[in-house]
Amino acid sequence: MIMKRSDYISWDKYFMGVAILSAMRSKDPNTQVGACIVNPQKRIVGIGYNGFPYGCEDDEFPWSNEGEFCETKYPYVVHAEPNAILNSISSLEGCSIYVTLFPCHECVKLIIQSGIKEIVFLDDKYQGTDSDLAAKKMLKSAKVSYRKVSPLRLTIEE
Repeated sequence: MIMKRSDYISWDKYFMGVAILSAMRSKDPNTQVGACIVNPQKRIVGIGYNGFPYGCEDDEFPWSNEGEFCETKYPYVVHAEPNAILNSISSLEGCSIYVTLFPCHECVKLIIQSGIKEIVFLDDKYQGTDSDLAAKKMLKSAKVSYRKVSPLRLTIEE
């Protein structure tokens, strides 16, 4: 009797792999973030990455992360999480969101409001900042869980 293979990837690795692949679409020269929203039935219902709003040409806006506020990317870039929420194809109630970077406090507000109940993240490089502390305070209050997964060894060639 032939047995199923045992070296297949876990759901966490699969969905984080989709988030990583989505991040590769970002044109941000400094930070590429991807997000993948999954419903309780393990179906992908939304994907997003960080970039400028629809219709805003990438070459007409700054990508800098230093300087005067309006001459940086910060007032213009839409984060991966709201893009995934806005790109979703169904209700997000009870869903999980896989993100390559732990969400900022603004994204956490949207995650909570959308009904997502779990955040699975790869990197927490802003841990301990005011934004991070506010985000985690809201998540605790709203009973949205979060957990970090191990880095993946993912190779994708063009």
